[in-house]
Amino acid sequence: MLSANDLRPGMAIRLEGAPFRVVEAEYHHGGAKMGGVTHARLRNLETGTQREWRFRAGELVVELALDREPMQFLYRDENAAYFMNPRTFDQVPVDIGMLGKGADYLTEGTVLTVEFLDGRPVGVVFPDIVEATVTETAPPAHTQGNDNVWKPAVLENGARIRVPPFIAPGERVRVEVETGRYVERAHGAQAHGERAHAERER
Repeated sequence: MLSANDLRPGMAIRLEGAPFRVVEAEYHHGGAKMGGVTHARLRNLETGTQREWRFRAGELVVELALDREPMQFLYRDENAAYFMNPRTFDQVPVDIGMLGKGADYLTEGTVLTVEFLDGRPVGVVFPDIVEATVTETAPPAHTQGNDNVWKPAVLENGARIRVPPFIAPGERVRVEVETGRYVERAHGAQAHGERAHAERER
């Protein structure tokens, strides 16, 4: 058993007989006469649907132990993403609905941790931030005096994000998986935009 006060994103719990993953959890202190509460956003590990839940301070919940196995991503279709165990070569389909925002950032050959509950795959552990190559965006530009102007871009996996004006096609960028937010140019990436800007300033 686990106190609801200790819920953290990524944990798996059983609620009303169904298994859930904790997507978000935030504890709010109560007033003098009221106990605190934990507000949580949960994803059903069987259906992929999400729901909000409020736990009383100190309320006990059943934590589920998930089995984890590193597996290599092979390909995906409309319904599932397919992973292979590199030791046994067994292939496992994971329902797209279980992947959340991470489904947009699957890259062939990437090794990720697949989670199992009672022998059934229920999710994949993605890093908080991934790297991807920009395939389409407007040419790099210098927006003097207005650093808040961002432009749309398409990544190699088809995901659409917004990037700063100095990013050019072919560059690798770091992106936050859950929000799809641009973080920075990947370290070691070709600084095409910076060189182009420097040449214009000469």
